[in-house]
Amino acid sequence: MNMASPLEPVTDPAALRQDLAAAFRLCHRFGWSESVGNHFSAAISNDGRRFLLNRRWQHFATIKPGDLLELDVDAPPDMDGPDAPDRSAWAVHGTLHREAPQARVVLHCHSPYATALACLKDPTLLPIDNNTARFFGRVGYDLEFGGISDSDAEGAHLVKALGDKSVLVMGNHGVTITGESVADAFEDLYFFEKAAQTLVLARSTGQPLSILDDTIAMNTAEGWRAYRGMGVRHFEYLKSTLDREEPDWRG
Repeated sequence: MNMASPLEPVTDPAALRQDLAAAFRLCHRFGWSESVGNHFSAAISNDGRRFLLNRRWQHFATIKPGDLLELDVDAPPDMDGPDAPDRSAWAVHGTLHREAPQARVVLHCHSPYATALACLKDPTLLPIDNNTARFFGRVGYDLEFGGISDSDAEGAHLVKALGDKSVLVMGNHGVTITGESVADAFEDLYFFEKAAQTLVLARSTGQPLSILDDTIAMNTAEGWRAYRGMGVRHFEYLKSTLDREEPDWRG
């Protein structure tokens, strides 16, 4: 693999809208969407207090840049209005953007293997290969599932569980990925699902796992940093597939 230099995250609001809309479409194409639920968001202000979020119950496959709501954590929306976000989306994403402004982009879904991992008694993503080791030291775990996350208190609980990590495995639920840009976050969502798939399949054999020691796992995770720009290139390619196959996606 050729080393790629990191590229600057998207800061232009129109470009950010396009990238987030693309993430919804791509999530569906990868088979990670679920009915008309789940939600992605992206901060459009430096302090994270203004952010983009999908409307309540709009299917991921139909979302265009202009469909995304622009919300303010200090101005709760009318939850009964036609353009309201999902209550759980507001509780979780609003709180995350308010309390953890470093989480510029927040992607939450119930992708199959990540969710299967989250449903194990011990959902730790063990480092057994390159992809699982990518996340070594970067994953927080919330093992206190309490039903639908639709309260500010639950949002605060998730912020605490995430801490200084960029990935949150939500026990009995799914996964939440945070990142500096949509491309970075989507690449982590992609590789986390790959990593969870590898671990779940390895466990399914019933054979002992060959777990990397902490030093090798940490070195592998650090080694991935040199390839950060790969995620941007990957996301650009994925958007080009949307241009060819779903030319209406840009709105």
